Amino acid sequence: MKDETKIVVAGRSPEDNFGIVNVPVYHASTVLYSSLADLEQRHKDRSEGKKAVTYGRMGTPTTWSLEEAVAELEGGYRSQVFPSGLAACAGALQAFLKTGDHLLMTDSVYGPTRAFCDKVLNRFGIETTYYDPLIGAGISELIRPNTAVVFTESPGSQTFEIQDIPAIADVAHKAGAVVMMDNTWASPLFYKPFNKGVDVSIHAGTKYIVGHSDVMMGLVTTNKEHWETLQAGANLTGQTAGPDDVYLAQRGLRTLSVRLKQHMENALIVADWLQGRDEVHSILHPALPTDPGHSLWKRDFEGASGLFSFRLNALPKPAMAAFLDNLELFGMGYSWGGYESLVIYADPSQYRTATKWDNTNPLIRLHIGLENTDDLIADLSAGFDRLNSLK
Repeated sequence: MKDETKIVVAGRSPEDNFGIVNVPVYHASTVLYSSLADLEQRHKDRSEGKKAVTYGRMGTPTTWSLEEAVAELEGGYRSQVFPSGLAACAGALQAFLKTGDHLLMTDSVYGPTRAFCDKVLNRFGIETTYYDPLIGAGISELIRPNTAVVFTESPGSQTFEIQDIPAIADVAHKAGAVVMMDNTWASPLFYKPFNKGVDVSIHAGTKYIVGHSDVMMGLVTTNKEHWETLQAGANLTGQTAGPDDVYLAQRGLRTLSVRLKQHMENALIVADWLQGRDEVHSILHPALPTDPGHSLWKRDFEGASGLFSFRLNALPKPAMAAFLDNLELFGMGYSWGGYESLVIYADPSQYRTATKWDNTNPLIRLHIGLENTDDLIADLSAGFDRLNSLK
């Protein structure tokens, strides 16, 4: 079954819901049992990994629908919902790490994940070493006897380095470490992590899965070997997501294939146009043949999303502000993955520790939405005119 079909049918069970196409929203905390035998049987079923409604926090048909669909699309065993993307990253790390463990973390990781490592894991005696995202099999030199997790994110947040995940996974597994990946950029459609050696795949469902900029959502999928560890960690820390948000994520997921293809097409058109601008120093988009990570992207990915960065030639800050402040179609805001285009300025040199980032050429990150690309290009062109007037 092709992904476009899976995305429509996975996790749905009209036969269990009076023929209703979408699984209804179950608002639930307390669950009543008809007898002691019923209570004991449901808890036994749950302990054996079967679907059993025992308490609202432990899952209902609403949450199972989204979890099953994402796990099937991604090629994993099972998924767990979290209330945000950061909660998913933090929850996965907490589930697999303990005091005295060592964590290897890509230097290009999402900023809040880095903050969690430095300000929370560090307090509990878990040491984090940041590594060059382009290290590949060379990560073997950083593996220690107590290295429990190797965390990857490909492409890198803001800077879009493509990691050689199979090479990293091979080394990590030989050392007995669990391989995690933040797979939000590519979504479950354009990167299949479990075919590349990943054990735990993480998504900020807030982005492309939801797709409408109105829900906070996280999802973590594992292979069969690591499911019980993740589920126990989520249960012990009370991690779940509200039913209305889960329902909206489930609804957004059903159109992911058509949306993501349009995001990719639009982004490549805009990126190609930017390549011809004199104001632009370089484009950071792995799907472009000129990108350093293009060969790995072409080998491992099945598509690209609408998020990429470009670097401007050195310029005074007022000129950059003139470019950004008056864009009409590009909203200035964090997050991405919705139908609307967004822009932010970023300075990776402020947080990189394993690698040095030269910010002589300012970095601008774009999320290309579903607008007509002629209109988006006209908006950016007017921004460059404002920029050039102040140079």
